[in-house]
Amino acid sequence: MTFKEQLENLFFRKKPVRILMAIKSGKGPKYVSIIAKETDCTYSHTVKLLEEFSNMGLLFFDKKGRVKFVDLTKEGVEVSEKFEDLLRVFSKMKPKKSK
Repeated sequence: MTFKEQLENLFFRKKPVRILMAIKSGKGPKYVSIIAKETDCTYSHTVKLLEEFSNMGLLFFDKKGRVKFVDLTKEGVEVSEKFEDLLRVFSKMKPKKSK
């Protein structure tokens, strides 16, 4: 496990952050099964997290036919950008060598 991954695990749960990043990284809305695949998360767990994010106002669902698309709200974009900034800082950090 890299130091960056250790920091991620220490400061926040990995899957929710990855899901936000996956939604933000795409051009336009994505659908749930693509997000689940990109984040190596089960479909049901992805749906549960997305519903929590929706209840928080971070994203919205847009159902077209049988496909449920997901996109970030203005607040969701802002939160995901903050996580991106934090992950960028984590990737630059190095662990201190113990004596």
